[in-house]
Amino acid sequence: MYLWLKALHLIAVISWMAGLLYLPRLMIYHCAAEKGSVQSETFKVMERRLLKAIMTPAMIVTWVLGLILAFGYVGFSGNGWLHVKLALVVALSAAHGYQARWVREFAEDRNTRPQRFYRIANEAPTVLMIAIVILVIVKPF
Repeated sequence: MYLWLKALHLIAVISWMAGLLYLPRLMIYHCAAEKGSVQSETFKVMERRLLKAIMTPAMIVTWVLGLILAFGYVGFSGNGWLHVKLALVVALSAAHGYQARWVREFAEDRNTRPQRFYRIANEAPTVLMIAIVILVIVKPF
């Protein structure tokens, strides 16, 4: 059962990361669209669907399966890398929350941030993902 849970956890992580990396890219293009235009309204639908249908369910499955794996199979004691990984996943969840807020702002035509902001914000999930993967594979401590 462990390998099945691990596989499903990894599938959920990949789905969640795809969304975390793609949503800011949509927002970069959305910034260039005129408010109220067909293009802007299309971006609103794309952003909402990505968040609600893919990212949020994938995040929930990632958390549930990750906690099952941690408590049921890996164990927390003596695994410092797991504590740090968990803290980084909390940070990734915070990035998800910020992106959800930005989707609402775009939906209400209240975005005031430039494209550059979303280009920079797009890097945070990437950096967190790299650190998490290194911790899981290398287990440096």
